[in-house]
Amino acid sequence: MTQHSMRADASTLEDRLSRLALYRWWRSHVVGSIDHPAVVEKIVAESGWSPRFLFMTMMSAGIAVLGLLLSSPAVVIGAMLISPLMSPILGLGFSLALFDFAEMRRALTALAAGSACAVVFTAIIVMASPLQAPTAEIIARTRPNLFDLAVALFAALAGTFAIIRGRGDTVVGVAIATALMPPLAVVGYGAATGNLPVLGGAFALFVTNFVTIALSATVMARFYGFGHALSSQQTWTQTIVLIFVFVVMAVPLGISLKQIAGEAVTVTQVRSFLTGRFGTDARVTQLDVDFDTAPIDVRAVVITPRSRMQRTGLLQEDLKRRLDRPVRLQLDQVLLEAGSGALEAQREELRQAGEAAGIENARIAALSRMLALAAGTPVDAVTIDREHQRATVAASPLPGATLATYRALEERAHLEAAEWEIAITPPQGPLPLIAFAENDDELDAAARDAVLTSAWAAKRWNVRTLAVPGFADTAGGTPTLSQRRGAAIAGLLRDQGLGPVHAPPAGQRFRLIRSELAQ
Repeated sequence: MTQHSMRADASTLEDRLSRLALYRWWRSHVVGSIDHPAVVEKIVAESGWSPRFLFMTMMSAGIAVLGLLLSSPAVVIGAMLISPLMSPILGLGFSLALFDFAEMRRALTALAAGSACAVVFTAIIVMASPLQAPTAEIIARTRPNLFDLAVALFAALAGTFAIIRGRGDTVVGVAIATALMPPLAVVGYGAATGNLPVLGGAFALFVTNFVTIALSATVMARFYGFGHALSSQQTWTQTIVLIFVFVVMAVPLGISLKQIAGEAVTVTQVRSFLTGRFGTDARVTQLDVDFDTAPIDVRAVVITPRSRMQRTGLLQEDLKRRLDRPVRLQLDQVLLEAGSGALEAQREELRQAGEAAGIENARIAALSRMLALAAGTPVDAVTIDREHQRATVAASPLPGATLATYRALEERAHLEAAEWEIAITPPQGPLPLIAFAENDDELDAAARDAVLTSAWAAKRWNVRTLAVPGFADTAGGTPTLSQRRGAAIAGLLRDQGLGPVHAPPAGQRFRLIRSELAQ
């Protein structure tokens, strides 16, 4: 045997002894210090379905959705503290480590039942609530990113460590950090309001949190010797699956984080651009950039000396070139007289801001009074969404009023406040008759207006399909007069975003029938 091979054998033996010593230390100091049966018994006892689990889940969901609608972080945190969803997720993680498929089914059943009850309960609360506008707390849970995965990972590792080592007080902080219930509440909000982007984003955040927690629990359970008797093949299978799942989740979340970072950079560029154009004597006091519109909408308020006043159109074109993307700029310039110092500028800003707020409040109060008068309701029955400039009211029955009357009232209110979205919901009643001239299948002005009034009322009642007399599939044959008339009505309904369905023919006078309520 050569000297080189002897050195290699000695090195290999040393490595083996070193690994064996490390393994013995791990078995004695890490695994040996844990009461495995007691931990497993505790996890199994708390991870299954029970009436108490469902009740606490629903109460937590109710508190969470109310906190979200009120935009109250304190209330949302309270919902996190009483949420029991962490238990079945940890049970799922330990069952993966132990390859215990019975416990896995128990945990998944509890998680599915609890999640479904939470979503349904929150949706019912939102539908019954007069407050349905998305708040900052709701929006904050609709765009998961890589940081959310990292938070869930670190919190789950800490929570699993606390349970294994018997330090249960740490789990309270973990419940707040992982935030399992608020995303579910936002899912219910999105389902109740029909807001699919909000629903999808919140559901993605919930899935990110619960999958990360479960897999992190699996990692910690394996480290502390749970399931150490598994074969090497099973161990490698677990490792590969864990890595694959984390990579699959990290890719879209990383893309989302990149998009958020890009938006932050764009906001910084816009602020820098405005500061550079107006000079050091000016101050950008408000800047909002809406990236969901096309082109992006930039709203800004700048306090500047009168001598540095800028033309908005020129600024918009220069900003478009700076960002290399289409931009719509809405700029309010608070002009200061020459010689105004910092104190005077601040006073002027407060004065003009106070005047603007007073004017806006007065306009909103006038709009509320006008809508209440038009709808025949008290002023406090009018719902005002300042952020989205939307006003809604359910009208009371007015003597002699038809659906066309309520539609005309809404159009008149919109003319008075063109920048606001006005919606007057009429009382339930029959849709207007649609009359055709004899042997004619064309919609004249009166008939067209009747169809449009029916479509308007259907949207206000949250109806998505209308039954059209005579409307039917005429493929393979010559359509009758009733079928041609039904087709004319159906085409106009489709233009209004409604779905026509078949109804028995009604001769020369047609009345649309409400068919299906939107879910």
